[in-house]
Amino acid sequence: MGIEKDIHQHTFVNAKQKAVINLLFSYGWVIEYMKKFLAKEGITHQQYNILRILRGSSPHPLSTLQIRERMLDKMSDTSRIVDRLVTKNLVKKITSPKDRRLVDITITEKGQQLLKKLDAAPNPVEAVMQHLTEAEAKTLSHLLDKMRSSE
Repeated sequence: MGIEKDIHQHTFVNAKQKAVINLLFSYGWVIEYMKKFLAKEGITHQQYNILRILRGSSPHPLSTLQIRERMLDKMSDTSRIVDRLVTKNLVKKITSPKDRRLVDITITEKGQQLLKKLDAAPNPVEAVMQHLTEAEAKTLSHLLDKMRSSE
């Protein structure tokens, strides 16, 4: 077990390169796990992220820009993803009464119910993190925060 075995590479320039490669590989692994979990409900991980963002802001609407700022995947085409959620009746778009050029987006009752159903399912985060203790998870989170502090 280890990144060396997973990617069939036994040498790295240094420990930092190995860590970054491991991080990228692990990101892909977690995303694939989440995709399988969410596919049962017919949504993508980006759609799930938007639904959770909107639930967190509810009852206050958000603009597409505000959603994009809060998303985990900043490269997502937020407008297109929101339109797909509208088609599924999981969110609604309303022209802003304050500025008719803006669109307010809110989660629908159907979207709320879907998130409740997903919340009640076996937790995919627990499954992904099952081999880490609470202390190890805190350490991992701290190290990732520290890594990004160089921005």
